[in-house]
Amino acid sequence: MFDITPTEWTAILLSLRVATVATLVATPLGIALAYLLARREFWGKSLVDALVHLPLVLPPVVTGYLLLLAFGRRGPIGAFLADTFGIVFAFRWTGAALSCGVMAFPLLVRPIRLSIEAVDRKLEQAAETLGAPPWRLFFNVTLPLALPGVLAGMVLGFAKAIGEFGATITFVSNIPGETQTISSAIYSLIQTPDGDPAALRLVVVSAIIAFAALIGAEWFARRAIARLHGN
Repeated sequence: MFDITPTEWTAILLSLRVATVATLVATPLGIALAYLLARREFWGKSLVDALVHLPLVLPPVVTGYLLLLAFGRRGPIGAFLADTFGIVFAFRWTGAALSCGVMAFPLLVRPIRLSIEAVDRKLEQAAETLGAPPWRLFFNVTLPLALPGVLAGMVLGFAKAIGEFGATITFVSNIPGETQTISSAIYSLIQTPDGDPAALRLVVVSAIIAFAALIGAEWFARRAIARLHGN
């Protein structure tokens, strides 16, 4: 029952690789956007916030199709990247990382934004009166205090990326060894006559990873609350 085959290991390791790359690439952008939404007032802020959370409410297939239109070999962004830098997303594991990052982005940004909003502005104002430039204020005061929220957002984003299916299979298909993640492997296995045992193994592995990620996110959230209250 729990004798995982090499093909299944490939799907598991690819899922971990895709989710890790998606999380690491999305995190700096997520921190910057969360800080912008938490600390700045500007025209169109509600629109930006809506766009950030749009992948949560759009059908994943729609998101995947939009990615295919934009980043496919004939899409405006995809064609430019392929011709100029040789970077190809469609039907590659990098495309799977892109789609997972897009789908996980709202879950990554939200905890970071809430954590930044919870930072005491008086601490930032005190640093400003001591002559700290904005970049040093952010890296030495705001970001360290918001770090538990950043880690919680990263964990939630990672968990979402591990389980992503609809956008990924629409954008990069289901190619074993290249784009076949745990979710798409399960989908393929349940379509075969004797695939239920293997599908169940991958379901258990996926559940364990997701459960561990959720526990980690909760722990980091509790740490954030305790830290902000001085405990």
